Amino acid sequence: MTTPRTEHLVLPGVLTAGQAAATVAGILAVQREDGAIPWFRGHHLDPWDHVEAAMALDTAGEHEAAERAYLWLARHQNEDGSWYAAYTDGQFDDVTDRGRETNFVAYIAVGVWHHYLSTGDDTFLERMWPAVYAAVEFVLRLQQPGGQIGWRRDDDGTDTADALLTGSSSIHHALRCALAIAEQREEAQPDWELAAGALRHAIRHHPERFLDKNRYSMDWYYPVLGGALTGAEAKARIEEGWDRFVVPGLGVRCVVPNPWVTGGESAELALALWAMGESDRALEVLQSIQHLRDAESGLYWTGYVFDDDAVWPRELTTWTAGSLLLAVAALGGHEATCRVFGGDLPVGLDSDCCA
Repeated sequence: MTTPRTEHLVLPGVLTAGQAAATVAGILAVQREDGAIPWFRGHHLDPWDHVEAAMALDTAGEHEAAERAYLWLARHQNEDGSWYAAYTDGQFDDVTDRGRETNFVAYIAVGVWHHYLSTGDDTFLERMWPAVYAAVEFVLRLQQPGGQIGWRRDDDGTDTADALLTGSSSIHHALRCALAIAEQREEAQPDWELAAGALRHAIRHHPERFLDKNRYSMDWYYPVLGGALTGAEAKARIEEGWDRFVVPGLGVRCVVPNPWVTGGESAELALALWAMGESDRALEVLQSIQHLRDAESGLYWTGYVFDDDAVWPRELTTWTAGSLLLAVAALGGHEATCRVFGGDLPVGLDSDCCA
């Protein structure tokens, strides 16, 4: 293990240099020798959270560990370009959910682009391109005529046409990163551009094309975090839901009206606020969840039930720590993180004449 670079992970009221190093070490302690990063040892790995944790490692200069995480995905990709939804403790041959969720599959593009921007490693990008390409092609086979992305393919090959706004917004982000990778490689992907544009149009203008999950905070902020809503549209959406989801001094509710705030959602909201140019509010949100930090491990509890003054569930998850490190890195000016979650990505075609 190298000495983490923490200068851009220091944030008043959120992380000191020592705390940042401890959080990075906490994620590394969970990572398996083969590169897999489960939620915590003994629990499962899912591909989306695995990538989130790997991205956090890159923010601290732990590039070798992050690369091992991406190579784990490349080695264990299914023939159709997907990954399964859950692997016991990251053991590729012990699958506990054989469904293939489109937003899980797509997220590799975000992580690979982030790693490349963190390292400038052309050999890595060359090696990972086939996995990224196959993943995007799998996801787009589930795109519906209205632009939204069906959320899952079951093990028997049955596709679910129903789309989730959070998942589709994450896929929009992933498509933008995949297009950036293709541009870097000088391999134009016009079909991906059209798909991203149709998806963005659906997110912006057709909420009826998605399952109604508006009780969940992720459905509130993810269209902003995924880059589909920007400017005044993003500002209006965040303001509309602020009082419903934000509990001052404690964090962001996972779902209303439940008295449960969660670290991952809070950190992601902070990242969305930063992308909107509202760093002060982002900092306040991150400061509000320091009650979730476990001083011994450097990791963060998943959530807190404030009516009962209870940490619940009793899980210290790598992805919660990862989301916090990414938000802090953006506020701290980490170039790769700023480019991946900021405006320095292809937006995708968009037209009000889309169906």
